[in-house]
Amino acid sequence: MPGPSARGIRTTNSQTEVSTTASLFEAFSLKALHVKNRIMMSPMCQYSVWAQDGAPNDWHYVHYVSRAVGGTGLIMIEMTDVVPDGRITVYDLGIWDDAHIPAFRRVIDQVHAYHACVGIQLAHAGRKAESLELRPEAPSAIAFSDKYRVPHELTRDEVRRIVDAFAEGARRAVAAGVDTLELHGAHGYLIHQFMSPLSNHRQDEYGEPTRFGVEIIEAVKSEMPSSMPLIMRLSATEYTDGGYHFEQLIEMARVYRDHGVDMFDVSSGGNAVVAIHEYPGYQAPYAASLKRVLNVPVIAVGRLESYDLASSFVERADVDLIAIARGLLKDPYWANSAALHFEGRVQVPKQYYRAFARRFTVGDAS
Repeated sequence: MPGPSARGIRTTNSQTEVSTTASLFEAFSLKALHVKNRIMMSPMCQYSVWAQDGAPNDWHYVHYVSRAVGGTGLIMIEMTDVVPDGRITVYDLGIWDDAHIPAFRRVIDQVHAYHACVGIQLAHAGRKAESLELRPEAPSAIAFSDKYRVPHELTRDEVRRIVDAFAEGARRAVAAGVDTLELHGAHGYLIHQFMSPLSNHRQDEYGEPTRFGVEIIEAVKSEMPSSMPLIMRLSATEYTDGGYHFEQLIEMARVYRDHGVDMFDVSSGGNAVVAIHEYPGYQAPYAASLKRVLNVPVIAVGRLESYDLASSFVERADVDLIAIARGLLKDPYWANSAALHFEGRVQVPKQYYRAFARRFTVGDAS
């Protein structure tokens, strides 16, 4: 597949940008979010042993800032839990206390210094809490598998307190300086658990699969500036009989869109122990279909480390952003490496100029 060809550069008030064909390196805007390219760092839990109080530490600072230095347009900070028991492990990030705000702000301010946008993925692990210090809780008392504990079935009042906790998490994230927020409604975590017949057997109003998600969307939006877009990660299918399939997911996503979600980050699976046939780009067709049916911007994720493959989905206008996960764990400078692959131009700090031919160096990212 052909790569993009650089057309030159243009200068804005804050940075020098590369103008290219409709590719990974074309700017993207949604409401007040203006991303310099189409590359997002997918949220990936770090399970950092120094994060026992939930706050990001020096590991997270280096981890996220280095990807901003490396040219990534949008950094999505990993699953960040809105209550202590909402973590997968005690080593996960949290945003349940105002005391967390300065640590997040330190990371976010420095990411911004390298002209990248940044968001936080707000979440609750639900029945997939693993550490014994944490109480797994879920819509129904159904364990994820025989290797997990049976979760506490949430009462109505407890459900509503979690909704309030998402709103408070959003308030803190906004105070820390994020450009966007993402709700984690995928991979078998709590919002997803309410959506699925595999994990939700309730007979009250929260037995309706989108009720919990809608309440969270409305609560979170109430704490966000109206100009800030809300992203939601969804699992397109559960890959098993008894779970929902893509047609049902489209209708749930339609409800979420109508209640304020501006963009969907489309993954799959996670709420059942099933074998998934993974291959490069295997989830992107789900994202493309959701975009086409709901007329909403989407993010594709899943084995997209190939520069050519990632770019092809954007070039065809199938998706709007590409989320890179393992590729950015392996190469913090994946975005700049992709630009070099396409014989484009890169934006690097002046300290790194000597590593690039003059024709590849654009502006000063420091």
